[in-house]
Amino acid sequence: MAAMSSPLVFDRPLLRRRLARAAALGPADFLLERVAEDVGDRLLAVKRDFPRALDLGSATDAVARVLARHPGIETVIRAAPRAAGPGFPTVIADEEALPFAQGALDLIVSGLSLQHVNDLPGALTQVRRALKPDGLFLGALIGGSSLGELREVFAIAESETTGGLSPRVAPFADVRDMGALLQRAGFALPVTDVDRVVVRYASPFTLFADLRRMGAANALTERRRVPLRRATVLRAAELYGERFADTDGKVRATFEIVWLSGWAPHESQQKPLRPGSARMRLADALGTTEVKAAGEPPAKP
Repeated sequence: MAAMSSPLVFDRPLLRRRLARAAALGPADFLLERVAEDVGDRLLAVKRDFPRALDLGSATDAVARVLARHPGIETVIRAAPRAAGPGFPTVIADEEALPFAQGALDLIVSGLSLQHVNDLPGALTQVRRALKPDGLFLGALIGGSSLGELREVFAIAESETTGGLSPRVAPFADVRDMGALLQRAGFALPVTDVDRVVVRYASPFTLFADLRRMGAANALTERRRVPLRRATVLRAAELYGERFADTDGKVRATFEIVWLSGWAPHESQQKPLRPGSARMRLADALGTTEVKAAGEPPAKP
């Protein structure tokens, strides 16, 4: 029986062209710089060395620069869909097809790139395989609550001006699913958390320009293949100002950064207790009296 392939949510070749255009324009990289700074803080809390580290798919070298400053890291490699310029050795690679041997790396960090893969469970499985036993994966993805303001106003504006809707904002990752995905990919000790960032812009058009310089223009496979109408853009900007402007006239855009971490399994890692292996009753630990339900047999002493 043939294996089922993942649905093609994203047009990956188009996405790469959009990212290349963003790099040429001068990327709006404030979110990635924030992620890179947070990577440094998170790694400082891990008391161990990672001799060989990979920056997987980050659009700039911000994450790689932070990794290079970490005292426990000897070598930093970047994996990117195109040559990344001087500074760090670069492997031309796609996040959906990693070229690394099993157990080749001690640390893999991904800064805001994995939200655009079509097969996230498969990509995470490849990341885990590329790690040595007890190697660490640390990833940041754009989360599902991001750009809720933009979704709302474009849905209304497009409905009013065209009589229909086209998918325009990507279906980003939901933090509630991420822990299960890490476990499915074979990671031990999975942890997820969320960083919400509210950015204020002088106008909606400044936000639109920033998204273009992030390479975040619509790359959905099911997008409408006609140019966006000027009337739709103007109506969306009008609605944005009406609904999401502060008293000083600036508008808000909310970004959600979902953080994932997990370890390649190793025998030295802490294991969960077997069911029934507790040495003390919960009632004794809490200092309370245990009340039995009617018909329930008495507890063993």
